[in-house]
Amino acid sequence: MPLHINDQIEIADWELTEQFVRSSGPGGQNVNKVSTAVELRFEAARSPALPEPVKTRLRRLAGQRWTKDGAVLIKCDETRQQARNREIARERLADLIRKALEKPKRRIKTRVSLNQKRKRVDAKKKRGEVKALRGPVRED
Repeated sequence: MPLHINDQIEIADWELTEQFVRSSGPGGQNVNKVSTAVELRFEAARSPALPEPVKTRLRRLAGQRWTKDGAVLIKCDETRQQARNREIARERLADLIRKALEKPKRRIKTRVSLNQKRKRVDAKKKRGEVKALRGPVRED
């Protein structure tokens, strides 16, 4: 079943690999017997569904979850049910890709006005004069 991100982007099944491992989360003795945790691997670098700028933003957002070979690795062992952990992992991946789709706003540099600079310098001078008047009194 392909992973639906938005109207334009859908991740194909061959790009996703799921591996089920033993969980460290809740479940008592069940944890030792059943592989309920899921490791979802998405081959992001080779994905034809994502444009290059999205891939670079995804790499930055994924952080340590991005592997050397260009895959995103998401682990989930929140619940005792394998199917639920699988859904959570897929949803986390979809959210991560949706965040990468958002183009960040360009920062517009602002300048401090000359009047503000002058006020700051005047305030510093005034404060310096006050501090200069402190100290021992000289007898002249």
